[in-house]
Amino acid sequence: MPWDRNQMAARAAQELEDGMYVNLGIGIPTLVANYVGDKDITLQSENGMLGMGPFPVEGEEDADVINAGKQTITELPRTAYFDSATSFGMIRGGKIACAILGAMEVAENGDLANWMIPGKLVKGMGGAMDLVAGVKRVVVVMDHQNKKGESKLLKSCTLPLTGAAVVDRVITNLGVLDVVEGGLRIVECADGVTEAELRAATEATIVA
Repeated sequence: MPWDRNQMAARAAQELEDGMYVNLGIGIPTLVANYVGDKDITLQSENGMLGMGPFPVEGEEDADVINAGKQTITELPRTAYFDSATSFGMIRGGKIACAILGAMEVAENGDLANWMIPGKLVKGMGGAMDLVAGVKRVVVVMDHQNKKGESKLLKSCTLPLTGAAVVDRVITNLGVLDVVEGGLRIVECADGVTEAELRAATEATIVA
């Protein structure tokens, strides 16, 4: 069976290594905080928090401690708080090793569209444009297909871009793919998903 949201988040957590400073985007990426485990990872939130903990247990939420998606989270003994200018200084200054982001579309050359759908009201682009320009590695976590069953891994994006040729790896409910020269390369398939099924669900070029 394809991976569910938590399994995708757990797989994304495997991308992280001790000592990394990591930014988690809104949506499925926020769940990665629950799967860091014993790794020495420092999670950064662009609303001004360094050292995010996992989601709180029910009944222990603190409405003043939230991530960029306005979800309640927990703090750690080493957590630091600061203003948005300092937060984006970290991002733009190349201090963040990896960003794990959601997406609406990813193109085979690594183009990313994750901030708006024309004609729909959006609150703003958030920090995604700064993140994809400033971090060392961009990992996208998203469903492989949209609600209509259409591939979200495309030959070229149809939505406004967040960044051009910025994505390094994509983790979907069907598997893991890397952006390489000429298209996408399959790294692994989700449990119970065949390579043929993954290929059939993908519009983007998949290279051997």
